[in-house]
Amino acid sequence: MSLTFALSDWLALLGHFLSLSLIAIGGAITTVPDMHRTLVNQNQWLTDSQFNASIAIAQAAPGPNVLFVALMGWHVGLNAGGGLSAGWVGWASALLGAVLSMLGILLPSTTLTFVASRWGHQNRELRAVRAFKQGLAPVVVALLMATGWILTAGHGTDIAHWPLWLLTAVAAVLVWRTKLHLLWLLGAGALAGMLGWV
Repeated sequence: MSLTFALSDWLALLGHFLSLSLIAIGGAITTVPDMHRTLVNQNQWLTDSQFNASIAIAQAAPGPNVLFVALMGWHVGLNAGGGLSAGWVGWASALLGAVLSMLGILLPSTTLTFVASRWGHQNRELRAVRAFKQGLAPVVVALLMATGWILTAGHGTDIAHWPLWLLTAVAAVLVWRTKLHLLWLLGAGALAGMLGWV
């Protein structure tokens, strides 16, 4: 995939992640549906497979959850720079995409979190502060469910993909009702994919 990026496109990428940063309640992973809408559907800067691979690789790797944003930015930049075959231009473009994406997703939320947590700690006994904290729980759960839907639907929603949907449902129930470590489920999903079952 090869794109032609102007300065306005790079600024739009930065602006998109700046705006998502402010609504990333529950972490950056909760903003995946809007990332998909903008990066894949609307602007076509990424393919579905690049989008899903960015999340899967970052979630499987050790380190912070937000690394998938850097991978998405890397892929956008790589597509804009003509790919790795473009030499140093492709690499520089990919690095610029990763830096802009991470700067955009981290700067506003970090600043807001610092200011709000200091204020919230000083006013933790206020009824409104406690109600706000309790009210955010269902919002985070809904955003995580929307993320799961986007990631699963990217592989197909027709009846031919029933093994994928069954695996998704079983994994969700196991996470919810057991203390089975998530890495076992990731490994089982990888094995099922490698064997061609899903």
